[in-house]
Amino acid sequence: MKNIFSLTLFIFLILSMSVSAQGSFDLWVVETSGKGGKLELNPETAYALTDRPEYDNQPSFINEYQMVFSAADENGNFDIIAYNFESKKFTNLSKTSDRNENSPRITDCGMYIAAVVSEPDKKQRIWLYPTSFEPAELLYDDIEPVGYYDWYNNKAAMFILGNPNKLVYAESRDNLIEIDTEIARSINRRPKTSSITYLSTREFMDSEDSKAFKLKSYDIESKERKDLGYGLPGSQDFIWIDKNYLLMAQGNTIYKRRFSDETWEVIGTITTDTHQNISRLAYSEDLNVLVIAMERK
Repeated sequence: MKNIFSLTLFIFLILSMSVSAQGSFDLWVVETSGKGGKLELNPETAYALTDRPEYDNQPSFINEYQMVFSAADENGNFDIIAYNFESKKFTNLSKTSDRNENSPRITDCGMYIAAVVSEPDKKQRIWLYPTSFEPAELLYDDIEPVGYYDWYNNKAAMFILGNPNKLVYAESRDNLIEIDTEIARSINRRPKTSSITYLSTREFMDSEDSKAFKLKSYDIESKERKDLGYGLPGSQDFIWIDKNYLLMAQGNTIYKRRFSDETWEVIGTITTDTHQNISRLAYSEDLNVLVIAMERK
C-alpha cells in the first residue's frame, strides 16, 4: 500500500506541474520608485505586456533591459521568448515543436539562457541556450526530473520531482548535495551571498484556509542553515530585490520585508477587472520596473 501511495503521489506531482503550466496567464509591468527597503509600486502605471489566452509566465531579467519568459503557442507548445524594454520587441530564443522549455534564467557566466526542457522521451532536464543562438547544450544528463532551479558559482541548485521532492546542489558530478526535501517551487540565491533560499512545505503555519510556508536558507560555502520566518499564506513565489529585502504577492497585492523581520509590508495593489492572483515576479533595479505573472479571470 505504501508503494502504491508513493507512486500515486509522484504521478500527482508531475501532473500538477503540467496542469499549472497549461493555465492562462499574462505578464504585467508596473513601475517602481525607491530602492531596497524604500521600494514602492506605482500601481497606476500597471499595464498588460501580454494579452492572449495562452500561457505567458515565469519572467526573469537577463540584463539591464531584457527579460525572458516561457510562452505557449496555440498548439500548447512552450518556447523561450525574450522581450527588449528599449525596442519593445519580442524575440523567440527557442522554437521547438518536439519539446517544451520552461523556467528560463540567465546563467552566472551570462553566456547562456538555461531552461527546464520537457524532452520527447518525457525527461525533464536543464538545457543551456547560448545567447549567440548556437545549438542548445544539455547541462546534467543524469539529473532529472528537474522542476525549478537557480545558480551559485555556475552550478545549479535544483528542485527534483519525486516522493518526496528534494532540493539538491550539484557541487560536482560526483557530489550532489541534498539540501532539503518537501519544498515549494521558488528557489532563489540570496544576492551577493552563497545562500540558496526556498520555502519548506513541511514547515508551515496554518492561516484560515491556507498555509504560510517557512522561508529557509542553506549556505553552500559554510553549510549553515537558517530559518528566515514565514512567507505569505497561500503563496509560494518570492524574489530578492537585493541582499536584504524580499517580495511576495497575495492575491493582487505585493508585499516586501527585510529578511530579518517577519512582518510583511504592503507596497501596492494592482487593480484590474481582467486578471487576478499574482504569482511569479521579476524585478529590474535598472529599469525601475516589476514584472508579474497574473491569472486571467
